[in-house]
Amino acid sequence: MESFTALADPTRRHIVQMLGGGELSSGEIASRFAISAPAVSQHLRTLKAARLVRVRVDAQRRFYTIDPEGLAEVDAWLASVRRFWNPKLDALEQALIEAAAQDKTDE
Repeated sequence: MESFTALADPTRRHIVQMLGGGELSSGEIASRFAISAPAVSQHLRTLKAARLVRVRVDAQRRFYTIDPEGLAEVDAWLASVRRFWNPKLDALEQALIEAAAQDKTDE
């Protein structure tokens, strides 16, 4: 999944978190990093290609927002993983509770 590859980079994860608060221009995003504006632009291109952000052009400025469709794909994948693990984790929790109760009775 290209989304996870894009999110593997901490700078891109930080950009997505920032955009969770609302639309930002590329300049506003770049001003929050200690890397060059072209480097930030490359990160934004990667996020756009992974369908995690959308861009809106207004004259010379570019404004970025979260792409809800791309995040929905990530969420759907995570939901499928949760469906698999939740019953197993619940069973583990119950086994640990029972083991702790048995240890108390053995004392």
